[in-house]
Amino acid sequence: MDAFTSFFDSQSSSRNRWTYDSLKNFRQISPVVQNHLKLVYLTLCCALVGAAAGAYLHLIWNIGGLLTTLATVGCTIWLLSTPPYEEKKRVSLLMAAATFQGATVGPLIDLAINMNPSILISAFGGTALAFGCFSAAAMLAKRREFLYLGGLLSSGVSILLWLRFASAIFGGSASLFEFELYFGLMIFVGYMVVDTQEMIERAHLGDLDYVKHALTLFTDFIAVFVRILIIMLKNADKNEKKKKRRD
Repeated sequence: MDAFTSFFDSQSSSRNRWTYDSLKNFRQISPVVQNHLKLVYLTLCCALVGAAAGAYLHLIWNIGGLLTTLATVGCTIWLLSTPPYEEKKRVSLLMAAATFQGATVGPLIDLAINMNPSILISAFGGTALAFGCFSAAAMLAKRREFLYLGGLLSSGVSILLWLRFASAIFGGSASLFEFELYFGLMIFVGYMVVDTQEMIERAHLGDLDYVKHALTLFTDFIAVFVRILIIMLKNADKNEKKKKRRD
C-alpha cells in the first residue's frame, strides 16, 4: 500500500513541477549553450525557408526528382566533409541542400495543393507544433535522460530499411506501406527528442558546430513533415471516395 501511495505522490509532484516558472528554467543549460541553440534554430529556420523556395521552384519548373535527390545527398556529404572553420561555405552548402530537398518534396507538395491547399498548411503546422513541443521537452528534461533511446531508434530505422528492401524485391502491400508510414513517423518524432538532447550534450562538451546540428534537426523536421503530409493526403482521399460512393 505504501508503494502505491509513494507512486501517486511522485506523479502528482511531477505534475506540479510543470508550472510557468519551470518552462523558463534553463539553468541546466549554460549561457554558451543557450547562444549555440539560438544559432542552431535560426539556421534551421533559414534552411526551412530554403526548402520552401526549392518547393516553389519545382512548382514553376518541375525540377524535383532523382537529380535533386542526388544533389541533396551530394551537398550534405560535401558539407560534412568541409572543416568547421569554413563557416560561410558550410552555411551555403546547407542552404543548397535544403533547397534541393524542398524541390525533391515538391511533387508531394504539388499534389497536396491540387487536392486541398489547407492540407499542406495543416501538415506544416502540425509538424512545427510537434517539433516545438518535443524539442522543449528535451531541453527541460534532465541531461542525457532520453539519449538511451538512440539505440532503439537506430534499430527502428534498420527495420524500416529492411522492410523497404523486402517490398522492393517481393512487392509491397497497402498494409505494409501504412505500417512503414506510421512506424517511421514514430521513429523520427523520437529522433527529434534524442537529437535535441544529443546536440545540447555535445555543446556542453565543446562541440559548437551549429551548421551540422541544424542539418540534423532539418532532416528530422522534413522526415516528420513528409509522413504527416502523406497521412493527411491518404485520409483526404479516403473521405473523397466515401463521398462519391454516397452520391
